[in-house]
Amino acid sequence: MPHQGEMNRPGNGDPPSEEPGWRQARLTPSLAEVYRSVPVHHTHWWRKMLAFAGPGYLVAVGYMDPGNWATDLAAGSQFGYTLLSVVLISNLIAIVLQGLASKLGIVTGRDLAQACRDHYSPPVVFAQWVLCEIAIAACDLAEVIGSAIALNLLFGIPLPWGIGITSLDVLLVLYLQNKGFRLVEALVVVLIGTVGLCFLFEIFISRPELAGIFGGFVPQASVITNRDQLYIAIGILGATVMPHNLYLHSSIVQTRAYAETPEGKRTAVRYSFIDSTIALTFALFINAAILIVAAATFHPTGHAEVAEIQQAYQLLTPLLGVTGAGTVFAVALLASGQNSTLTGTLAGQIVMEGFLNIRLRPWLRRLLTRAIAIVPAALTAIFFGEHGTAKLIIFSQVILSLQLSFAVFPLIRFTSDRIKMGEFVNPRWLKVLAYTMGFVIAALNIWLLVQTVAGWLA
Repeated sequence: MPHQGEMNRPGNGDPPSEEPGWRQARLTPSLAEVYRSVPVHHTHWWRKMLAFAGPGYLVAVGYMDPGNWATDLAAGSQFGYTLLSVVLISNLIAIVLQGLASKLGIVTGRDLAQACRDHYSPPVVFAQWVLCEIAIAACDLAEVIGSAIALNLLFGIPLPWGIGITSLDVLLVLYLQNKGFRLVEALVVVLIGTVGLCFLFEIFISRPELAGIFGGFVPQASVITNRDQLYIAIGILGATVMPHNLYLHSSIVQTRAYAETPEGKRTAVRYSFIDSTIALTFALFINAAILIVAAATFHPTGHAEVAEIQQAYQLLTPLLGVTGAGTVFAVALLASGQNSTLTGTLAGQIVMEGFLNIRLRPWLRRLLTRAIAIVPAALTAIFFGEHGTAKLIIFSQVILSLQLSFAVFPLIRFTSDRIKMGEFVNPRWLKVLAYTMGFVIAALNIWLLVQTVAGWLA
């Protein structure tokens, strides 16, 4: 891998850069059709905050997709409120990392994929792209299965047919993109609100123990020492802090037409961080709500193996004694799955353009991504049924967690480089905090692999 000094010298196969720290001049922006399309030049702070609000909610969608449902249901039904601390810690990690991603995009004018292509050698860039595509496929797998399950629960559509229907959502994405980026953001906020209201209802009727909830937010040693808890915990981490969201956020913050001056960038960084923090707080509420409902409803009644969304749907109404509890649950699932669909398209487009400089038509890119997810999902549904799809969702979230370090460490490195970031470089305390988070994520993944292999050999 070339050193930074080598990359700044001409003669490396690239033209000399006019920007310090980068070997290429400013690259063509990803999502060029919506680049700088949202005006933010307002005088009142609250209007400015509303103008910058939006990208954080698109990112937050990935933190409450069907993959989260499966891991949170498994955590609550098996271990009660114990893993609420993992949900909280994962969300705090997400807030920090997404803040760094938005800062990278605003300050450098490059999304994370473009920054990697500009900094690393071609073989390393290609490997990073492959890993990111695996992560996107794993995420899309959870969305496909989650949406298909919701269609099955609400309308009785068989799982294989539901999986096929979800491939048509590309038409919705294309329609919305043509109508403007703010419309995409508005729809996402409405769907998030739908999920939130559904789970407010579920929490109200499940009557959880307040003492158990507060105790669950305190970290327990058993999360590390118990292999089953650790597996679910890393699944929660993988479902919460998603690698492709870092690439997505660093790109979509550039839809705002902020001034290309130090003061303009400073304002954009501040308001973008506020946007993502508020949005991720909603995601924290929804993830915690799913786990709390599972812990209050299934864990004390002896239903400790409710990791399947279908099983949760079937048990909610009889266990809670409230008509429609399962239906509300399924409506929230459908809204969650369709929401995740919107951001999956954008993330796939961004990483392909950023890493490889290949621009495909959005509908073709979306169909390719969906095809990768639909094949294993359909085969699992046909041959292994509902139980197999539930295990596949949780496994997909663990895959996401294993890919996370390959996005996190480049992000921290770039935003901690004074030559690249100038006055916006991470202060020492933030650099230490971010690297600590990165190494904790990597260490947990290594520990999970060791524990899993030991379980196989036992």
